[in-house]
Amino acid sequence: METVMSVRESISLPMPRRRVIGAYLEEARSECLRYMRAPGFMLPVMLFPAMFYLLFGVLMAKSNGADAARYLLASYGVFGVMSPGLFGFGVSLALERDGGLLTFKRVLPMPPGAYLLGKMLMAMAAAAVVILLLLVMALTLGHLTLSLTQAGALLFTGILGVLPFCALGMFVGTLIKGQGAPGMLQLIYLPMSFLSGLWMPLPMLPKLLQQIAPVWPSYHLDRLALAAVGLNEESLLPHVLMLIGFAVGFLLLAARRLRRFG
Repeated sequence: METVMSVRESISLPMPRRRVIGAYLEEARSECLRYMRAPGFMLPVMLFPAMFYLLFGVLMAKSNGADAARYLLASYGVFGVMSPGLFGFGVSLALERDGGLLTFKRVLPMPPGAYLLGKMLMAMAAAAVVILLLLVMALTLGHLTLSLTQAGALLFTGILGVLPFCALGMFVGTLIKGQGAPGMLQLIYLPMSFLSGLWMPLPMLPKLLQQIAPVWPSYHLDRLALAAVGLNEESLLPHVLMLIGFAVGFLLLAARRLRRFG
């Protein structure tokens, strides 16, 4: 009887902080290794925006001036950052729900947030790679002049700016089956990019589309990216608050769906 009681007491004891931190780090490491061993998924996510920028931001825009080159770098940087958040979270979560991996991870003795933190860190790392690729192409092939502060600000904006799209991808991943997730996310990704002014300046779009642009998180991230490269001098706080609101809102919706439906 005493042995049973001691076992129950040991099970009910909270996990030491060192083991909690270790669980988070191990889950993040395993998530990174898992995606590195699946280049067929991650390489298109990271290289597709780079190819778009090379074609439209470098080869076809050499004679448009420095401001146009900075605009294209910022906008295609946002376009690239959206992809790891939406697809890295949305597609993988939908597939793992279908395959039972998410259910399995829930019964493991690890902190409940470790799974999501691992995916979030992987998306942030992928976003950093995307921005760095675009910066290398802009500085070498595009001969764009950027200060170290501007380059660092754009990189920082991309790394943190992926988070609202992680939350959106997570929410979509709780709604759609694994096989349907890529198509549904494409229907969100591409129209959102166009309607936010990432492919062409908003003044070139119809007035109605200009007016509804602020409803998209990509619009607000684009304003921050433009400020990072010196093309936007308006107040940035409203855009930061909107992105935080998008991230928190979609995260809460996704968490509610996961609790109810797994």
